[in-house]
Order: sequence, then C-alpha cells, then structure tokens
Amino acid sequence: MNYKDTAKRLLNGGLIKKQEVNFNQIDALLFRAKKDLIASKVNLEIDEEVTYNYTYLAMIRCGRAIMFMEGYRPTDGQQHKTVIELAGKILGEEKFINIVKKFDNMRRKRNQFTYDPSLPVSKLEAKNALKTAEEFVKKIIEFRGSENSTFSKWNVNNVL
Repeated sequence: MNYKDTAKRLLNGGLIKKQEVNFNQIDALLFRAKKDLIASKVNLEIDEEVTYNYTYLAMIRCGRAIMFMEGYRPTDGQQHKTVIELAGKILGEEKFINIVKKFDNMRRKRNQFTYDPSLPVSKLEAKNALKTAEEFVKKIIEFRGSENSTFSKWNVNNVL
C-alpha cells in the first residue's frame, strides 16, 4: 500500500485528520528532537532507559513533523503506531524500511519497560537506539530542508 492509500485508510478510520501545514510547529518539533538526542547522549552512562526513552521521543517528534509537513496529524487512539506507519509511507518504505522497523521495535520495547519495570534496557540497546535516532533525526531535518528551501535555521552537518 502506498502513501496516498495509507493516508486515505487512516483518515477513513479516524486515526488521522487533516490540518493546515504550520512550519513553526514543525520546526519546534525538530528543535525538541535535537534536544532529546543531546539529553540521550548525556544520560547514556547514567541510565540506559532514559537514553532509550529520549531517543524514542526524538523519533516520534520527527515522525509527527513529517505528518505535519504533509498536512496530517494523528488523533486519539494508537497515535504512536499511526505516526510510525504514515511516516514510513511518506518517506518511502523501500528506502527507509530498516529504520522504520527499528522505530516500531523501539515503540514496542518502550511500551514494555514503561509498564513493566522489571524488563531492563541494556546499554547496547540504548546505544543502538541512539544511533538509529540520530540517523532518523538527521534524515528528517534533511527532508524538512528539501520541503522548504528557506529552512536556514538548521545546518544539517552540525545537527548531531
């Protein structure tokens, strides 16, 4: 199923709704995602779960930014799952299939340790999540730049 078909299915299912594109809102999400990654790195030696959680938050913010760029927003219900699904379709599943799969696996893992604190996050998992999130955030910032050539606040080479 392609991006347009997926968006139509999610709209009809009430999982997303249309909204006017607001680049200030998008830029705020991307700025916050960048700060989340900084917090993730700083906390890696202190608390793997904090690192994992903040890397996931950086990715979900970027996923929302992608949706907002296309004029959609998730509605109540399974927002995170919806964001991951539609963001993957918008980016082009073939090109981003591995990173989108990792993103969805992170969603599941984060949900598990949020509700069952006896399920730990290893340092290796936290490091891998951070690497994935850094790659994803960089790609989304590049995508944002290609959507609007006046996007000069971000120097992609100095993002991370």
